[in-house]
Amino acid sequence: MKTKLIKTGKIIDGKEVLGVELTNAQGTYVKIYNYGAIINKFIVSNKLGKKQDIVLGFDDIDQYTSEDYLNNYPYLGAVIGRYANRIKNGRFTIDGESYQLSQAKGGDCLHGGDKGFDRKVWDVLSTIDPSVTLQYVSAAGEENFPGKLTVQLTFKLTDEDELILDFKATTDAATAVNLTHHSYFNLSPDGGSVKDHLHRMPASYYLEQDDNYVVTGKLLPVEGTIHDFLGDKTIGRDWDPEEGYDQTYVLDKQDGEFTLASETSEENSGLKLSVYTTEPVAHFYTAKYLDVKAGKGGKDYHPFEAFCIETQHHPNAINIPEFPGTVLRPGETYKQTTIYKIEHS
Repeated sequence: MKTKLIKTGKIIDGKEVLGVELTNAQGTYVKIYNYGAIINKFIVSNKLGKKQDIVLGFDDIDQYTSEDYLNNYPYLGAVIGRYANRIKNGRFTIDGESYQLSQAKGGDCLHGGDKGFDRKVWDVLSTIDPSVTLQYVSAAGEENFPGKLTVQLTFKLTDEDELILDFKATTDAATAVNLTHHSYFNLSPDGGSVKDHLHRMPASYYLEQDDNYVVTGKLLPVEGTIHDFLGDKTIGRDWDPEEGYDQTYVLDKQDGEFTLASETSEENSGLKLSVYTTEPVAHFYTAKYLDVKAGKGGKDYHPFEAFCIETQHHPNAINIPEFPGTVLRPGETYKQTTIYKIEHS
């Protein structure tokens, strides 16, 4: 087991971008950039005994900051903060004080604003084989969020082929916090559509969304709908092939309980990705808007050629009192653990 730091020579906002390589005893290899806390590579052995990268990304760090990529930005492999998903009208109120965030297409705030944690260079605090702890200090008023927020994210790769993500955050003033990670997975050795991947989610309810994908506060049963993944089924069995899935599922669990969020497997590789989390919901996205030129190996990425499992608190919860709270106050510590576990199906 080992951890290795790699200098890229790239400077962003006065800080050097570093690559961090994690390798376990099985030869599983994960590469992370401190820019955006991006999971750039996640290479595992498939049932054919061949090494296979199961996440989308780029071969060159410069491509993550290119104008072409940012103009149609899918947040490939990055951490999302301060607030994952959408906040209605980009507005919220804490303790009687209202805050107006930036507004994306449709008028809502998306994934933390114009320049969220996904486009920041994080500090490398420590490397202990095989793990790395990154830290980002978000100044009070950044993207118009109140309070200075200090976030630490530890990635640890175990010999059981688990990539553990441990988040911690503290603040000096009450603020809204909802963090997640936005890796795009494809378990097929040949890439392509994920419609034939088998998928399961222990979630009896999903969250109603308005026309701009903003959560309204209403829970809907999955039974009898295309959103029922309580048993294994292929991702594309019931979907609208023009829409796919871009939906938040409420996991069948107690508050704070560490449980399974999803299982996804692919026949040709024999790989299964299980996601475990302390978070109450998982947002399931099948990459409808994915349109990336010259990804790894020069390959273009198209809609529905990946899936994301974004573990988090309920989107827009800052505006819906009935949902689990997303206000962090001084003296409290935000904590979240999510695990990506690779097995052979």
